[in-house]
Amino acid sequence: MDTWKKRTKAVHAGTRRSQYGEVSEAIYVTQGFVYPTAEAAEARFEALGEDEFIYARYGNPTVRMFEDRMAMLMGYEDAFACTSGMAAVSGALTALLKAGDHVVSSRALFGSCLYVLEDILARFGVEVTLVDGTDNAAWDAAIRPDTRLVFLESISNPTLEVVDLRHVVKAAHAAGALVLVDDAMATPIYSYAADCGADIAIVSTTKHVDGQGRMLGGVITGSRDLIRGPIEAYMKHTGGAMNPFTAWTHLKSLETLDLRVNQQAATATAIAEALDGHPKLAHVRYPTHAAHPQAELARAQGETGGTVLALEVRGGKEACFKFLNALELFTISNNFADAKSIVTHPATTTHQRLPQDQKDILGISGGMVRLSAGLEDAGDLIDDLKAALDQI
Repeated sequence: MDTWKKRTKAVHAGTRRSQYGEVSEAIYVTQGFVYPTAEAAEARFEALGEDEFIYARYGNPTVRMFEDRMAMLMGYEDAFACTSGMAAVSGALTALLKAGDHVVSSRALFGSCLYVLEDILARFGVEVTLVDGTDNAAWDAAIRPDTRLVFLESISNPTLEVVDLRHVVKAAHAAGALVLVDDAMATPIYSYAADCGADIAIVSTTKHVDGQGRMLGGVITGSRDLIRGPIEAYMKHTGGAMNPFTAWTHLKSLETLDLRVNQQAATATAIAEALDGHPKLAHVRYPTHAAHPQAELARAQGETGGTVLALEVRGGKEACFKFLNALELFTISNNFADAKSIVTHPATTTHQRLPQDQKDILGISGGMVRLSAGLEDAGDLIDDLKAALDQI
């Protein structure tokens, strides 16, 4: 299985069949499990064997199939599936940190990630230093001998900054710190976290894995010691485990993940090329497109820039809202990586709570739009965008 390509892993990895030999993975909808004897129950609570389960919050056969498949897809030994992407982020951070620990993080993050770092972790005595993730020297200066953990988004949401992951991993490991990567924008198909040596990679499976606007989910992938040690211990006792129906739906979605993500990434690239230089736009940002300031690094690290791009509409919020409201094919929503193309105005939605000075530093302006490429015809989407820009 280690030699399988990602498309094959997404279809077959981790498959478990019952005595009935079903083709489609079974959904085990149960809270608990039965033991043949009291002695068997005692033994199982003392130490779980392979494919043994005791309670749905601790593990489930359907969920375990999904975890094994995601671990192999992401290039790690093990995985823990969670109720949402943010449950995965907050769970991993909380499981690995304690009062007095020091964390270094890139400052360009999804709004909820910033809240966890700046509000929740700080409340429990964790010191957090935020740096410009694109500045290698800033990472080097901020990482200290007592730094416990480094956190970053490989491609930031929503500004699409790209972090030099190999450099950050080397600097963190030299100080004895763990590296956690939020890989939502990079996608499980194009994830390079494991290749760069990151200890843990987290994805919101709400995004590309489900990819059809149905299920919330998240997964933490990493070494078996980390996943089945502190992370599983924290997650199973605090109730963040994924439910079996979500896991089953995700397993079905994984069968088409490679096909969907490749098409969406190709569409995002086509949109970036078509809109670059448009007079109504100050700039177009797509990581591997030549107009992106870190295009060379993005190409060196990943096969594509993912399925999301950012536009800066000239004229600020007023012009931007006219553009958004004129779109016909694009859905205005705060999600991304869906089969339907989506536009988001981060300054007034996902990053609304940030003070204006922070928005200015991050480049989240009134004219900025996050655009998620769906599975519609690329030409139709480009025509829709150009027609809407003509309405400004």
